Amino acid sequence: MTSALFIEQLLNGLQFGVMLFLMAAGLTLVFGVMGLINLAHGALYMVGAFACAAVANATGSFWLGLVASIAAAAAAGAIVEIVVIRRLYSRDHLDQVLATFALILIFSEGTRWLFGSFPLFLNVPELLSGPIMLPGGLQYPLYRLAIIIVGGAIAVGLYLLIAKTRLGIRIRAGESDRAMIAALGIDIRLLYTVVFALGAALAGFAGALVGAIQSVQVGMGEPVLILAFVVIVIGGIGSIKGALVGAILVGIVDTMGRFLLPSFFQIFLDNVQANTVGSALASMLIYILMAIVLIVKPRGLFPAHG
Repeated sequence: MTSALFIEQLLNGLQFGVMLFLMAAGLTLVFGVMGLINLAHGALYMVGAFACAAVANATGSFWLGLVASIAAAAAAGAIVEIVVIRRLYSRDHLDQVLATFALILIFSEGTRWLFGSFPLFLNVPELLSGPIMLPGGLQYPLYRLAIIIVGGAIAVGLYLLIAKTRLGIRIRAGESDRAMIAALGIDIRLLYTVVFALGAALAGFAGALVGAIQSVQVGMGEPVLILAFVVIVIGGIGSIKGALVGAILVGIVDTMGRFLLPSFFQIFLDNVQANTVGSALASMLIYILMAIVLIVKPRGLFPAHG
């Protein structure tokens, strides 16, 4: 194993972690502010991917597709919050789980009805196609590097939004005492809609970015949603910093585990057995990581309160 290959896989893990952060940031905002378990968050990721692919294929412009993904996911999120989610805030978590699971089915069947059962394909924009030469002579796909940079910029932007703006003050206040900010005359319903739409837009944006790496298909959001839940449990519910750190940890541990473990077991087993055992253990690593974090810090690494 060369150092260049190791660094490449490390960057792949960082890129995967950034994509998970875009999913987990919206999810942790919604849960932290509203106390809502939203299983339909992965469906909004899928909406963004399909909107981007459909518009890009129709117009020939990836960038228009990217704008469409954000707009479509945010609009879908706002509509879902007003029509469905708004009725669930006072209900227990089981009702929230059942209702948002129903939304998964509605979005999946609606997407299948609109676009069919076959996957769509989204090309990497020409501006970001091909490799780039990094220090040390390592060639790395420019598009994946752009995802890392954009994800980092969004993380900084979210921090500034939450920590430095009036909207951020209201969001943080909503996490702490929603009854008090409602008593102060702030429209709590509008705040919830804005937060939900923001989380949906982040999920849709993540779906659009990943759509150029893998195929866009019905149900693509559910596996990512599971990982996003792992991320917010590790990082701490309601914490943007925790979502970022947790996502990077999960992305790197998952990617490096799948890369290193099969090679390690080749010392003791033949290639087929080594790949089988290594892949099986690699798929468990993030859950082992989550268990270790919860044993040491039961509320996650950076809980929003305390």
